[in-house]
Amino acid sequence: MIKINGKQVDLKHFPDGTLLLKELAPETEKVTLTWLFENNEELVGLYFLTKHLRSKGRKEIALQLPYLPNARQDRVKAPEDVFTLKYFAELINSLEFCEVEVLDPHSYVSEALLNNIRIRTPKKYVEKVLEQLTRQNERRVLLFFPDEGAMKRYSVMFEQPYVFGIKKRDWTTGEIEGLEAAGQTDLIPGSTVLIVDDICSRGGTFYYSAKALKELGAEQVYLYVSHCENTILEGDLLKTDLVEKVYTTNSIFTKSDEKVEAFSYE
Repeated sequence: MIKINGKQVDLKHFPDGTLLLKELAPETEKVTLTWLFENNEELVGLYFLTKHLRSKGRKEIALQLPYLPNARQDRVKAPEDVFTLKYFAELINSLEFCEVEVLDPHSYVSEALLNNIRIRTPKKYVEKVLEQLTRQNERRVLLFFPDEGAMKRYSVMFEQPYVFGIKKRDWTTGEIEGLEAAGQTDLIPGSTVLIVDDICSRGGTFYYSAKALKELGAEQVYLYVSHCENTILEGDLLKTDLVEKVYTTNSIFTKSDEKVEAFSYE
């Protein structure tokens, strides 16, 4: 979904499948484009719309890009690997946005590749969840970070006690086979725990996180991820009672499920 100053753009198509766009330039001098990623075709639409706005004299154009596409391909390990994040960033940079706002990016590489980037942390959304859970369960919430990277990124944002995970992987396949909790594990028995991370696909990491926490005596486990892919509905996480609820934003999640609550990006 693409919006111009909060108004959704209708991405229509010609019979051959190419984009048919009709959009009046806003009267405001500064224009904000918001891209809530659904598919790669929207990148073409974003390019065309930005060029259209430039042709109408709009020089100050900002981009809100809460979910950063291609962030997972932030390095190349083999000659056949295509460095899509780098080339995506080059295309975005070519549009010369005065600001590119990104929510909780998956990779620090993206911060170096994108011009005029402004990072928004998930603190606002996590605090909203913490307030709700504290009021609901009448106890302080324990935070859990699934790995050391998440711990370093998020622990400084909150004054909550926390524990973190150490993943066990099959290094031949990259699959997660389990997870061990570390840190202040004595706080886990009888606690309400909120797992915090940036992105969820099918939910394997969080399945093992919740399983480990429950085995250590956690009473209730919740999950917050800034970006939740629709594929979470295909995984095992929501089919079990390990996690009470998943909180996320609408940066990429477009489906609906009774166990998923998506905050509007604002």
